[in-house]
Amino acid sequence: MIEVLVADITTLDVDAIVNAANRALAGGGGVDGAIHRAAGRELVKASRALGPIATGSAVITPGFALRAKYVIHAVGPIWRGGDEQEPELLDRAYEESFARAREAGDVRTIAFPAISAGVYGYPKERATEIAVRAMRRHEAEHERIIACAYDEGMAELYRRELARP
Repeated sequence: MIEVLVADITTLDVDAIVNAANRALAGGGGVDGAIHRAAGRELVKASRALGPIATGSAVITPGFALRAKYVIHAVGPIWRGGDEQEPELLDRAYEESFARAREAGDVRTIAFPAISAGVYGYPKERATEIAVRAMRRHEAEHERIIACAYDEGMAELYRRELARP
């Protein structure tokens, strides 16, 4: 089941949350900074030890002080107009996130932010198309997949995309 929530992803009671990370895995602004602050210093140490990683890649760490058991750090592309493999890289970031969840072996519920649709400037409508397509490909593998929106406008984009056949 795919559902849309307007929420602070750091507060969700799920097995894994996905972090829209930077390549250095060093924390930063937006959802990345919020996850690092909520999880505590241990997450900073654990994630930095795994970086840097390539755009389109993902790694997994414990959730530390979060409700979520795991944090999957996915690096989406910075939008540069769409001609530098941004759609493929964004899709790969989702696929890699699902692969890390599968490797963990006990991720039944997973929540995603809108990867690349914030400070990385990816057009929100295009980002939600890619996200929902990826979520649908993996829907049977999870009890719940949550598209966690930071505001009602983003949630509406997810709902519209989910309403399409």
